[in-house]
Amino acid sequence: MSEDLDRTVPARPEAAARPEGEPARPEAEPARAPRPAVAPLVPGLALVLALAVAGAAVGELFPLVGGPAAGIVLGVLLAATKRPGARWRPGIGFASNRVLQTSVVVLGAQLSPAQIVQVGVGSIPVLIGSLVVCLTAAYGIGRWLGIVGDLRTLIGVGTGVCGASAIAATAPVIGAAGVEVAYAVSTIFLFNVAAVLTFPLLGHLLGMSGHSFGLFAGTAVNDTSSVVAAATSYGGTAADHAVVVKLTRSLMIIPICVGLAWLVRRRDHAVAAAEATARPRLRVVKLVPGFLIGFLLMTTANGIGLIPAAAHHGLGELSAFLITVALSATGLSTDLAALRRTGPRPLVLGACLWAVVSVTSLVLQLLTGSL
Repeated sequence: MSEDLDRTVPARPEAAARPEGEPARPEAEPARAPRPAVAPLVPGLALVLALAVAGAAVGELFPLVGGPAAGIVLGVLLAATKRPGARWRPGIGFASNRVLQTSVVVLGAQLSPAQIVQVGVGSIPVLIGSLVVCLTAAYGIGRWLGIVGDLRTLIGVGTGVCGASAIAATAPVIGAAGVEVAYAVSTIFLFNVAAVLTFPLLGHLLGMSGHSFGLFAGTAVNDTSSVVAAATSYGGTAADHAVVVKLTRSLMIIPICVGLAWLVRRRDHAVAAAEATARPRLRVVKLVPGFLIGFLLMTTANGIGLIPAAAHHGLGELSAFLITVALSATGLSTDLAALRRTGPRPLVLGACLWAVVSVTSLVLQLLTGSL
């Protein structure tokens, strides 16, 4: 038997050559899988960048539309004409994921924790109150309308926090599908336009001061470009105050994303327990996505003066362009059939939340004496 084994399993050459008493050499490590090549990303990224440039140009010509909304519309139109094939998908996927996360990091360069103080104590109750009411209404009304969880979450944070930027930050945390991101951004865009057209008229009818209208626009309009458009038409004081309120409101991305990450991991833990599989540990460190840590670092760097004021405008433009790139990729990957199956209910939710946030902002200003 021993002779048979010796014939069947030949000794390894290195083992036979090793002198007696010499320690065994460690086995060679298996070759690591090569990192994804850059070349497959190029066609899709080139296509997405071309769409983003076109979208940014449309946004410059029509500020009411904005680059991100124009980019996603162009992407959807192109996808409706001819869906990109396998050659284009790696670059499109990279743009809709990595570029999206990078845009959120760069967004942090415009913000500072000190801005909360600059806004003033009287503004904080209106800002926080309208956000809490919006998120609560998104959950309740969304469930009543039968809208799936991820889509109602995206519409809720987009309306309550800061439009496309909040959707960009939230989507990778909850693992939202591209079609849900596209529908949420489209819904937010529609009511941004409605706000820009109607809010100044409403402000004049109510006799609001520039300060109070700035607070109203900063808390009830979604994307920064739309906030600026609405407030500028009301006057310089309104525009200055609205921008600060809006940027402070953007800081709410941090606790919301951390909270959503915790809820997602808790859900995964419950599913694993129900299926009697290995339960993933709820580690606090992993609740904060990497790009959100980058956002915090950029915000801190700006707060302590490491980012010069002269760079703020350029970084803001870069963040807006990166969001346009990412949303153009989302548009390209949109499944129009799935959008049609979703129906008009998300638009109804967006309309309800827009009305809820607007009324809540005015009522809280009245109660706090800032109206």
